[in-house]
Amino acid sequence: MSTDVTPPSAARHRAATAPDATLPVAATDGSVAQWTERYTHALMDTFGAPQRVLVRGEGPYVWDADGRRYLDLLGGIAVNSLGHAHPTLTAAISAQLGTLGHISNFFASPTQIAFAERLLQVTQAPAGSRVFLTNSGTEANEAAFKLARRNGGPERPRVLALEGAFHGRSMGALALTHKAAYREPFEPLPGGVEFLPFGDTAALEAAFADGAGERVAALFVEPIQGEAGVRPLPPGYLALARRLTAEHGALLVLDEVQTGMGRTGTWLAHHLPYVGGGIVPDAVTLAKGLGGGFPVGALVAYGERTASLLGRGQHGTTFGGNPVAAAAALATIAVIERDGLLAHVTTTGAALRERVARLGHPLVAGVRGEGLLVAIELTAAVAPQVAARALDAGFVVNPCTPTTLRLAPPFVLTDEQAGTFVDFLGALPADLGEDA
Repeated sequence: MSTDVTPPSAARHRAATAPDATLPVAATDGSVAQWTERYTHALMDTFGAPQRVLVRGEGPYVWDADGRRYLDLLGGIAVNSLGHAHPTLTAAISAQLGTLGHISNFFASPTQIAFAERLLQVTQAPAGSRVFLTNSGTEANEAAFKLARRNGGPERPRVLALEGAFHGRSMGALALTHKAAYREPFEPLPGGVEFLPFGDTAALEAAFADGAGERVAALFVEPIQGEAGVRPLPPGYLALARRLTAEHGALLVLDEVQTGMGRTGTWLAHHLPYVGGGIVPDAVTLAKGLGGGFPVGALVAYGERTASLLGRGQHGTTFGGNPVAAAAALATIAVIERDGLLAHVTTTGAALRERVARLGHPLVAGVRGEGLLVAIELTAAVAPQVAARALDAGFVVNPCTPTTLRLAPPFVLTDEQAGTFVDFLGALPADLGEDA
């Protein structure tokens, strides 16, 4: 049995990982039109034709196959928190991949363990808390759904979620997702899920009244709904949810897949005093910005009781906790702290929202959000048209509803860069919505 535990030297590592010119790699030459044509014959039509074919990125910018540059104000839908090709992140991924790329969950790696420990720290999880590592947000919510089932059993079949909720596309997460167009083609879905009106405290209290609360296994909520248009829960809602779930033995699960890991200027959105009111949830789900662009997600179970609901053999994943994903997440957290990006997200987001609010443009009804999760509400159902014009002008934004533009840019966005998009908004024709 070998006892050599010395990693390869830097020279050996470089030699072993040097690119081999004889191996086939994806070329980047070709136009957007040519790549789009190839896309339509190679990939399923689940997303429609791509708006552009992108070939590289740097900081908050991306370039397409025709050489055009775009300011990425969507950040891969709140994923690329450090922007594109961040040198610290890419170095951490490369170093880990060159040392230990993947192992099964029959084994552990120091990187995986250190990541879980760091995650418990930044999420302010109490003693006895544990982490289950996944590859995506929908997988994290699947694991949380299993927590709910283990907490409930046959005697507690009810799982509550909110109207407007988006928790993912896999079957369990989809059962928690409210939008009919996502749900109906795949019914019957896992049962027992009930949807409450968004932010309605009376409806929340009624769901637990007259003995009904004893049959609730869990309540799933997003502190700020992203897919529905960046809608924050009203102050006091989560505090009431915490009191009711605690009184009735139900779990309070916060989906912070989009809002977590600094997106709102705090590590988690419910850490904002007016959002969370100081509550401690039973579980939080995370993904998107957690790995700075590398696929990684997590379920954080708060406290010993919740953390012990899933026992050995009751859940699993092949790639969750992968050393490379863990290294990416550790590097992302480290850069956010080192570069003071939580404070930067807060000030840059506030300045952006203020500038949009001051525009006085007839198409802009208002702006809302926290940090660099921003919604621009329009006075007409022209968000898709505005997003298309923005793309042509070199800005990537998302029309998440017919009247709402969603922005979730990298945390490295500067005020000057954000200002170029505000100038674009200000120059939109006032009559754009007349034919809507």
